[in-house]
Amino acid sequence: MEGVENELVRQRLEKQARIEAIDGVRYPNDFRMSGFVADAIAAAGDKDGPALEAEPIEVALAGRVMAINSFGKAAFVRVRDQSGTLQAYVKKDAVDEPTFERLKLTDIGDIVGVRGVLFRTRTGELTVQAREYRVLTKAQHPLPEKWHGLKDMEQRHRMRYVDLIVNEESREVFRTRTKVIQYIRKFLDDRGYMEVETPMMHSVLGGANARPFCTHHNALDMDLYLRIAPELYLKRLVVGGFDRVYEINRNFRNEGLSNRHNPEFTMIEFYQAYATYLDLMDLTEELFRGMAMSVRGTTTCQFRGQAIDLGPTFRRLSICDALREYCGYEEADFHDPGKSFARVLACGVAKAEAEHVWQKLGEVTPRDAALALGMLAFEHTVEPHLVQPTFVTDFPAVISPLSRRKDSDPTLVDRFELYIGTNEFGNAFSELNDPQDQEARFQGQMSAKAAGDAEAMEYDEDYVRALTFGLPPTAGEGLGVDRVVMLLTGCDNIRDVILFPLLRPEQ
Repeated sequence: MEGVENELVRQRLEKQARIEAIDGVRYPNDFRMSGFVADAIAAAGDKDGPALEAEPIEVALAGRVMAINSFGKAAFVRVRDQSGTLQAYVKKDAVDEPTFERLKLTDIGDIVGVRGVLFRTRTGELTVQAREYRVLTKAQHPLPEKWHGLKDMEQRHRMRYVDLIVNEESREVFRTRTKVIQYIRKFLDDRGYMEVETPMMHSVLGGANARPFCTHHNALDMDLYLRIAPELYLKRLVVGGFDRVYEINRNFRNEGLSNRHNPEFTMIEFYQAYATYLDLMDLTEELFRGMAMSVRGTTTCQFRGQAIDLGPTFRRLSICDALREYCGYEEADFHDPGKSFARVLACGVAKAEAEHVWQKLGEVTPRDAALALGMLAFEHTVEPHLVQPTFVTDFPAVISPLSRRKDSDPTLVDRFELYIGTNEFGNAFSELNDPQDQEARFQGQMSAKAAGDAEAMEYDEDYVRALTFGLPPTAGEGLGVDRVVMLLTGCDNIRDVILFPLLRPEQ
């Protein structure tokens, strides 16, 4: 097979040399488009052949050749650009000899420029009657054969440029991704949020619980982290007087790869002063419902084999109620870590995993330990039941170092996570704005790190100082953009919605 491909490449290089001999230039750069294919189609509208002949529409289009139907002295060439596909008709007695020779030297995959007038064929198909035909870039490597395409998923991810050429479904996924980001941006802009940019290199690890990537700044001779979240910088801006801010950001987390996790991923984080996590639940539900209608024209979608409906009111379920419903927790289990530990094991969690979580908690109250252990049962047993959109609320304070405590129960926090199709899509909470409480929680994180928790945050002294200047009552949220695109396109693997996902080096 490799020998066949090498021969095809050799033939294409010979053709490129012959085209260069005709044009006097190897890669011409003087062809100017009049517009995209879609513009030509729009200009023609529903005009029939006689109408186009009576009022000629001249176009100059450029794009990639996707098909050639040759009839000896004429050929139809299907040319595609980012807006669509249109065929060109090149006839020997309508062009000069060099132009027709370029046509004969054209291969599928070449990039060409065509200038001429629009007409309709006998079957009514809109076509360019070519007066000028140029090969602008010779594709030296043949495209995958159309009857089997590029189906190996790793190759599709590794050679995304080829994947986009030959797979319409991939192009549509990334068009949808752009629409999703545009919708989110407009949704927040229309509600008075200001888009900002914050640093991607941090000197202090914070904003989420995750392992970081590390780098070094030579001029300052200091180690830095690639950001795991922009949260603490965005809340500094709220302190500074920007009451509604958001950032569409790239985050980096040095964790395992899976069909839901990529080390580099996109999030939208937004913060609103004088709001609570309850307000953000309403806002998030409105965002998802409107986004689905805008992007898909319906609130229903298929995600990982499940039919999802974003139309009905999203369910709201507290952590404790979820543990009662799905894991059989009783009231005593929320206060006694030994009883909670037993419940966790009964749910099928490995004993070693439960012991590890208990150990790295350090010195905490029995209630905190029981709730933290309960989160293992939640992840193992409850999450698989969260198919339809569900806001899971009231998380343990011991695992939520940046969230405001509940007035009714300080061992819990005003926080929710959004689950759809058993996957977490977002995390939000009423922000902790008590500097002394925040300082104590950072100290707890440092103790957890000393006990072996590699994902614990560090003590951010400047952030605590910012809080002493006054953070208004605020709610904030982070949504995983990649997972939102997966939901709305029906993709099962996060790599399918990231243009260039991280892969092992090619052997």
